[in-house]
Amino acid sequence: MNRQILRLAIPSIVSNITVPLLGLVDMAIVGHLGSASYIGAIAVGTMMFNIIYWVFGFLRMGTGGLAAQAYGERNLKGLMQLLTRSITIALGLALALILLQYPIEWLTFRLVESSNEVAALATIYFRICIWGAPAILSLYCFTGWFIGMQNTRIPMIIAITQNIINIIGSLLLVYVFDLGIAGLASATLIAQYSGVFMAIGFWLIYYSRLKVHFNFRKSFESKAMRIFFSVNSDIFLRTLCLVSVTTFFTTTGAKQGDLVLAVNALLMQLFTLYSYFMDGFAYAGEALTGRFVGAGNRVALLRMIRQLFVWGISLAVFFTLLYLLGGKDFLRLLTNNKDVISTSANYFYWVLAIPLAGFSAFLWDGIFIGATQTRKMLYSMLISSFLFFFLFFLLNNQLGNHALWLAFICYLSFRGILQTFWSRSFIKEFG
Repeated sequence: MNRQILRLAIPSIVSNITVPLLGLVDMAIVGHLGSASYIGAIAVGTMMFNIIYWVFGFLRMGTGGLAAQAYGERNLKGLMQLLTRSITIALGLALALILLQYPIEWLTFRLVESSNEVAALATIYFRICIWGAPAILSLYCFTGWFIGMQNTRIPMIIAITQNIINIIGSLLLVYVFDLGIAGLASATLIAQYSGVFMAIGFWLIYYSRLKVHFNFRKSFESKAMRIFFSVNSDIFLRTLCLVSVTTFFTTTGAKQGDLVLAVNALLMQLFTLYSYFMDGFAYAGEALTGRFVGAGNRVALLRMIRQLFVWGISLAVFFTLLYLLGGKDFLRLLTNNKDVISTSANYFYWVLAIPLAGFSAFLWDGIFIGATQTRKMLYSMLISSFLFFFLFFLLNNQLGNHALWLAFICYLSFRGILQTFWSRSFIKEFG
């Protein structure tokens, strides 16, 4: 069982780690273009797409859980129909984003205050990258489907290749062809379509035998559509809660001044690093849970959950010790600002609490998605998000920024507690 977990988790972790590398390279490129406005434009443009695409993350998660169950059932028709259904819906949503790009752009710049120069550059970036929506949303579907098929190596290869293409393209278009922010956006667009074409190629190489089960009309039968939208609407609403918490965390820090904003952003990098590893094991839990539920193998499911939590607890302890011993040195690598470093020491102990507080929520998310028990996952997120806001507003006057971190730690841990409680009912039902 450990071998199966690691076979799925490690490629996902490698894929996750490539993401910040691309961001660092993009920032390094625009940082040498001669104006701080370029950095601001990339930050605004990236934030815009992060929010847009994060909301549509249900296409990956919902497809992954349903595909894993169909895989466990050996339901080849269901697998083909699921992929057809997911990609068709993804393309429809992408078309809507393209058609609504100007209202989306207008709304974003009303919410994000920036200089005229930053807004002009970010607009160029947005109007080019929005045409990547069909590629991004389709790739979400392919990635979830591959994970459901117990294959995380293909998404890893695609992610690494995409980032290499993006980096090389950015360097060429910015420095050789002197296209500035438009070159950076065009390189991103090229990489996005390269990724989806790679996914199609891998599918044709490894899974083209499923073409005999293609039936567009049956892919949209009412029962299948009800299940698909039930699962994905739960994940969609859950993602909105997640976005509201993370956005509030950033904006509230900003209201307390540039120094607190910088400290919170810096410390959250340690949470992000930890999440890259935990997400890998969550993906493994998602794929294996769906497979065992689909196959009706309760013994294997329980064994997998036990082993997954052994890995989760081990990683939580490891990262706690790692941050305790080397976390402050890591912060000094990210910034040489003495005020930021000294102020971060006042909040550093909250970071030490994150691994043990959060590991359970990560793992249960993967398990619940694989079991398509998304309604329970949504309820746990709703209650935990309410707790986050309640604690912050209750304690803000007394604790200031500490209230924000305390509420965040409680939010993570309470999600895990609720999901642990609700997991007993779905495991009992499964048995």
